[in-house]
Amino acid sequence: MSTGNRGKALSVLIVSTLAFTVCFMVWMMFGVIGIPLKKQLGLTATQFGLLTATPVLTGSLVRVPLGIWTDRFGGRIVLFTVMLLCVPAIFMMSYATEYWHFLVLGLFVGLAGGSFSVGTPYVARWFPKSQQGFAMGVFGAGNSGAAVNKFVAPVILVAAGWAMVPKVYAAIMLGTAIIFWFGSAHDPKHLVPAKKGGFMAQLKALKDPKVLKYCQYYSIVFGGYVGLALWMVQYYVGEYGLDIRVAALLAACFSLPGGVLRAIGGYLSDKHGAHKVTWWVMWACWICTFLLSYPQTDFTIQTINGPQTYHVGLNVYWFTAIMGVLGVAMAFGKASVFKYISNDYPDNIGTISGIVGLAGGLGGFILPIMFGYLLDLTGVRSSAFMLLYGVVWVSLIWMYWTEVRQTEVMGDNAPAAPFSQSFKH
Repeated sequence: MSTGNRGKALSVLIVSTLAFTVCFMVWMMFGVIGIPLKKQLGLTATQFGLLTATPVLTGSLVRVPLGIWTDRFGGRIVLFTVMLLCVPAIFMMSYATEYWHFLVLGLFVGLAGGSFSVGTPYVARWFPKSQQGFAMGVFGAGNSGAAVNKFVAPVILVAAGWAMVPKVYAAIMLGTAIIFWFGSAHDPKHLVPAKKGGFMAQLKALKDPKVLKYCQYYSIVFGGYVGLALWMVQYYVGEYGLDIRVAALLAACFSLPGGVLRAIGGYLSDKHGAHKVTWWVMWACWICTFLLSYPQTDFTIQTINGPQTYHVGLNVYWFTAIMGVLGVAMAFGKASVFKYISNDYPDNIGTISGIVGLAGGLGGFILPIMFGYLLDLTGVRSSAFMLLYGVVWVSLIWMYWTEVRQTEVMGDNAPAAPFSQSFKH
């Protein structure tokens, strides 16, 4: 890569990451302002879950066409257009008064979530294959917009009320769109010819078992991340009785590493391979969701001195620490899944990333609704993590049978054990 092209590639990466961060911040807006709205509108937990999830639905459904259009027309014009289209809907949110108003406007605001399937192929094509995992990881660090939302929105909410948040976010989105346009670039060589990029032809990728498997992986590491990022503020408020500002700050301990550390996940995937990173990510998610699933429990046993009552459950400090570990694991996993895609589908990154992103986004849409439904049904807040625990099990089993089990463990073709390698030296 020449010095000029490298400078242009870095500029594209920086402004694209900034744009995605702002888009993700807007996409997660209901995770904070939804709490006063729940009280104002008298919503159930299920209705609150639907409110927070509505933008995620649109952001998921548009990912496939946006990925295809990125292949055809280039990421610069597509991402810029998406950001501009979101601005009026964000601003109008301030004047909504009824529950259905927020649901309808949320559908339009959700367009911001489709920015991921635009930026991923757009950024990747500016870098050589050996650096694409890292580049996509840096761009994907824009997921930290979920944490930025938890820092910014509560401050505005407390100072000026929830209605000021959409107004400020609309101004930020407009300013970021302008910065992106002047800082980005277009290269016609990155476009996929029409004969290779036909809509129906590219959608045939849905029949590929590997694509479906990557969709499952991503529904956990991204869908789970989005679902929890939307749910955690109200979880802290309800479970531990915290002020919304403190709750948002602690929730950011999950959202921030879950976004920022994606770049490290990209680097590890480039170095060690997508399979190895994803395998350990799934095990980390399994352990964390198992620990988080245990509800606050009091039980009484009969002793020689009479009845003794004991309490078992995570306090706010242990809960936050485990959530932080879960966020790190999901950050690495989001990068490793897209390393699979860049390895297996180098000429069709936009479409495949759109399809996989759709699956991840739908996970982020369904999960908050299911979290709310389970809470209304059981009255147990940790039921959210019980659900995630089961979903992780599916991915672990699928991965074992399709990837791990295929590895020969005995015979001439078996990989050398770590200790045997050390003896050779």
